Amino acid sequence: MLWERIVILDFGSQYTQLIARRIRENKVFAEIVPYNTPIDSIDREHLIGIILSGGPATVLGEDSPKIGKEIFALGVPVLGICYGMQLMAYLLGGKLGSSVTREYGRAQFHIKRKSSLLEALPDNSTVWMSHGDSVETVPDGFVVTGETDTLSVASFEEPEKALYGLQFHPEVAHTEFGNIIIENFLVRICYARQDYTPASFVEHTVGRIRNEVGDRKLIMGVSGGVDSTVAAVLIHRAIGRRLVPVFVDNGLLRENEANDVLRMFRSTLSIPVRFVDASDRFLKNLSGVSDPEEKRKVIGHTFIEVFEEVANSIPGICCLGQGTLYPDLIESVSFRGPSATIKSHHNVGGLPEHMRLTLVEPLKELFKDEVRSVGRSLEIPNPVLMRHPFPGPGLAVRIIGEVTKDKLDILRKVDNIFVQALKDEGLYDKVWQAFAVLLPVHSVGVMGDERTYGNAVVLRAVVSQDGMTADWAHLPYDFLARVSGKIINSVKEVNRVAYDISSKPPSTIEWE
Repeated sequence: MLWERIVILDFGSQYTQLIARRIRENKVFAEIVPYNTPIDSIDREHLIGIILSGGPATVLGEDSPKIGKEIFALGVPVLGICYGMQLMAYLLGGKLGSSVTREYGRAQFHIKRKSSLLEALPDNSTVWMSHGDSVETVPDGFVVTGETDTLSVASFEEPEKALYGLQFHPEVAHTEFGNIIIENFLVRICYARQDYTPASFVEHTVGRIRNEVGDRKLIMGVSGGVDSTVAAVLIHRAIGRRLVPVFVDNGLLRENEANDVLRMFRSTLSIPVRFVDASDRFLKNLSGVSDPEEKRKVIGHTFIEVFEEVANSIPGICCLGQGTLYPDLIESVSFRGPSATIKSHHNVGGLPEHMRLTLVEPLKELFKDEVRSVGRSLEIPNPVLMRHPFPGPGLAVRIIGEVTKDKLDILRKVDNIFVQALKDEGLYDKVWQAFAVLLPVHSVGVMGDERTYGNAVVLRAVVSQDGMTADWAHLPYDFLARVSGKIINSVKEVNRVAYDISSKPPSTIEWE
């Protein structure tokens, strides 16, 4: 079974992924592709609509991203948002302008004419603008359906050809009735069936995995994180014991992590996991390495070496499973096309070509929140699904500077106290991610009547929907005071605790 789909042509907007998320929240499958994707490569059989995203360029610029007019003759509805609206107007004979109509932030939107796209909206509402150029004259056959206090064309349409444009962003939360507009486009204009559900995804994906793997074996590295766990359960449902999950202890894990993960897979999920203790090997290879990127490379290469040795020892392995998510896949192809790749999405840090394993990525079409929904459909326990993200390089990127066994032992104790306190006081599920960082500095302190010179640690907790942006979690001061006191009293090497109150951007969630 293949779902009906909306294709989003990406012109570089910071909100493009948000458009896809909003569509999927309405139980319709959305796919993001670079604006210059050839029309012939788009699955026309299941296509029910196209959205032209916003973007940072000006349509009138010489090097601005553009498409051919044939996109409007495919016989499916097209919605242009911000840059996408301006491009639609430009290509079809309208006139654009700039300067006097610049709008950024909230604006009051006024409906001028009845429209299927604006059905059920009040006559006046708040919308979110982010543009310099605007449409001054609409193309022949189009009518203006809405305006703002400073903009005469805030929305337009050509209903007979099912072409629609919005100068504002309906996908962002600041647009008061944005989700109604998106639902109108999907249901009233594209006539979507709204059958994209976690249960349908599981059914479709299990069948697809069986076809891909056949009667052969698939090997997969599991970490205990949400992504690899859900992927492993999906694959196990499809091929059973022909899945060979491998858990590698790299020595960079949290307190009791290895035992907890093995117990979860073997007892809770009834999936046998091979355990490989390579902790000494990883720590030896990391000796003397301080640079964050070099740490990641060392860890990635060591993991590949260990994993390859395990794979070569098992006969009949044909495939490699990974928990790659949709944002990883999107970021590997920029809106400027394949020649301007942002990063590789392979989450083991790069695969050696001579492994010759077919890649199986059952979650590559999902966002993080969708992965959790699929996990619930698979009846994976909620404590497993709500585990905080944990970086592939582990605690190595939470120790600033060289990684040693002593530093790891200190950080594990501190991190465990912090995370356990969040769980004990009902705060763990209210934050996206929480952890401790060990700084490469010592500070003076006093314990009893003695002067100390101990380690400084930083606690970090953030709230987020998908990790792409994040705000620092406003944890209660009395909670932070209790945690700080317990850390200093329990971990003799630490005498100073700080709390990170920076957001992403400009900071990142992890320190390295």
